[in-house]
Amino acid sequence: MSDSDSAEKSNTEAVTTKEVIVVKFGGSVLENEKSIEQAANLVRDTVERGIAVAVVVSAMKGVTDELIALSKKVNPNMDPALMDELLSTGEKTSARLMAGALASRNIDAVTVDPDSPHWPIVTDDRHMDANPLMELSRKRVQERLVPLLNAGKVPVVCGFLGKTIDGKTTTLGRGGSDTTAVVLGNCLGAREVVLIKDVEGVYSSDPDKVSNPQFIEMLHGEEAEMLAAGGAKFLHVKALKYQGSGSRLRVTSLEKLNAGTIIKGDLSELSLEIFPQGVSMMTVVGLDSRKLESVSHLTKAIRDGGGSLLALSLESTSAIFYVAGGQNVLEGVHQVLVKESVGKAVSSFDGLSMITVKGTALETETGIVQRVTQPLARSAINLYGIVTILSSIRVFVSSGKAETALDLIREALLVSKP
Repeated sequence: MSDSDSAEKSNTEAVTTKEVIVVKFGGSVLENEKSIEQAANLVRDTVERGIAVAVVVSAMKGVTDELIALSKKVNPNMDPALMDELLSTGEKTSARLMAGALASRNIDAVTVDPDSPHWPIVTDDRHMDANPLMELSRKRVQERLVPLLNAGKVPVVCGFLGKTIDGKTTTLGRGGSDTTAVVLGNCLGAREVVLIKDVEGVYSSDPDKVSNPQFIEMLHGEEAEMLAAGGAKFLHVKALKYQGSGSRLRVTSLEKLNAGTIIKGDLSELSLEIFPQGVSMMTVVGLDSRKLESVSHLTKAIRDGGGSLLALSLESTSAIFYVAGGQNVLEGVHQVLVKESVGKAVSSFDGLSMITVKGTALETETGIVQRVTQPLARSAINLYGIVTILSSIRVFVSSGKAETALDLIREALLVSKP
């Protein structure tokens, strides 16, 4: 894991003299003069309640997309470092507009961009998708932003942007302004990070795609991570990686600052474990997996036989079921297969163990699957299956090799023994 992974969870005590919140305004919110004024009024009202506010802004709606489209016309192969410089102009403009709107309301606002002496976010040099370096960023937040907050000022920080140790501008990738806000909240020990979107919170599904979506008042961090990684637009999964321990996020709209969806609960650190029960691998061939009722019949047979389904791999004409407690399952599955004509044959291979690798935003780690499987291949440990589910990797090996495999994976991922 990267050096940021061990740091983002250690939430230091806030050293500000007031309660602090971070409020981030997304590009879809900063659409025009009216919405900027509404955002400024929200900040003013919060400050007047005696709360210190750090503001994070995205580029105005459509600006970043326009810059990307124009750059491709000018030079389809523009250097990534130059692209970062170009894209940074969108957030710099938003920050100045917001600071101006706050100043007109007698709020002492300070524009904070990568050219400012107050800039706090330090990143690696991965242009277009940089990662914050949390210890350096934390130190600079304490040195540069906390004094502004203690002086009653409102820092207006450009979201999406970073700066390398040697002073080059970077961007944080998709959803980068959310990442900026969460990083600042972590480093400030903020009570809450409020993400202002164009919707009032998170729904049971995309309101543009389903009818009668239900509003969700609270999500656990891992639930939010699963939804975000699966394509939900309320938050980018990278931001959750930097959420401070015990802190909370609020996703809401300009109209409902104190409402919205609360995201609370720490994401899990990188961990490895062997499932305590033995596992059987059941393979069904001649199955029409397009017919969901066929799979349903088989999973019910597994459950009725006292087994529990750990993972499932489907092909167009076959399926592999990884089952715990499945010693007495084969007979029931076979009977259903024959009676319901859902397949041609079933086999069962016993004596397996499941090793689970789990961690925050694991799917964003380049080459993570290879890091898990290569040491097993070098040690001639056969894989009977591998299933990836976002931030979880499940590996099935012979039970006699499970402890050895666990140690090899732990060594490859640099995870110490518990």
